[in-house]
Amino acid sequence: MPLLLFDSTCLNLHFFSFDMDKKLYTIIVHSENFAGLLNQVTAVFTRRQINIESLNVSASSIKGVHKYTITAWTDRNTIEKVTTQISKKIDVLQAHYFTDDEIYQHEIALYKITTPTLEEKPEVSKVIRKYSARIVEVNAVFSIVEKNGMSEEITNLYEELRALDCVLQFVRSGRVAITTSCIERVNEYLADREAKYNRKREKEQDNGQE
Repeated sequence: MPLLLFDSTCLNLHFFSFDMDKKLYTIIVHSENFAGLLNQVTAVFTRRQINIESLNVSASSIKGVHKYTITAWTDRNTIEKVTTQISKKIDVLQAHYFTDDEIYQHEIALYKITTPTLEEKPEVSKVIRKYSARIVEVNAVFSIVEKNGMSEEITNLYEELRALDCVLQFVRSGRVAITTSCIERVNEYLADREAKYNRKREKEQDNGQE
């Protein structure tokens, strides 16, 4: 019976190449404010077995329109398919995906650290100042540090504080992001939709007068 031989080096290179194809993408979804849409959107990721890294939902600058900011590690082909599927949802106005160089993104994080360690180790205060974080609460048992900034900075601050063995709790918000383009695409879409509606209405009125 012939033996099947595998080159483990080739296999490792194959998997390494696959992982290198993945990057963190941000999907921005604009929708009308209807119940149940969040479940529909997250189901698209679940069916493709993609983990959502962060999810933030808030009102947008347009009345009656909500904005979903979702991040996920995947490849370009998959994120295109996911975005297309989300765009097809009835209540979705528009959905677009972006890489980090196409957006300005921000997060907020809170670090609960032990006050005795903060007082005993000067390194803790140095690390906090290094990342331009600020202490917003202090008592005899714990102190709370707040950090606003980029995702990488927030993670690095946590890693350095944890290395000093002073972190009791850590929580971070989902990413909020705006595109670097001058015009919000959804504004163009809504303006075009309104123009088409007005033209259709005018045409119906003209037909009614004949």
